[in-house]
Amino acid sequence: MADVRAIRHEVFVEEQGVPPELEYDELDATSVHVLARDADGTPLGTGRLIHGPQALAETGGREGVVLLGRLAVSKRARGTGLGAELVRAIEDAGRERGGVELELHAQTQALRFYEKLGYVAFGEEYPDAGIPHRSMTKRLAN
Repeated sequence: MADVRAIRHEVFVEEQGVPPELEYDELDATSVHVLARDADGTPLGTGRLIHGPQALAETGGREGVVLLGRLAVSKRARGTGLGAELVRAIEDAGRERGGVELELHAQTQALRFYEKLGYVAFGEEYPDAGIPHRSMTKRLAN
């Protein structure tokens, strides 16, 4: 978890100005975390999957919905396809846990990234940690 937190700190806290108390939450303890490293073992990117009772609580009780969150890629790894690989790994983890739909809350500047991966935006734009977001969803094929 130290490497996961280090990447999230770099991207969200340092680059985007998200307060640390908003970045780290109780969902970290029960989420599935993915972590990508380079050949030398240096952490490059991370993301998390919220599933089970926590996903039910976060989605208003919608059965079969899992959540992707906290996707972060270090500056040195952006543009390499790593972000898409992390999303696919989280989708796989969601399927393994019975997820049939994956929801995420994307920063509006990242909408096109997720759209290219098959996600569809829904609802109005809203602020999260002072950053504009939209909710997105994708059916997970089994």
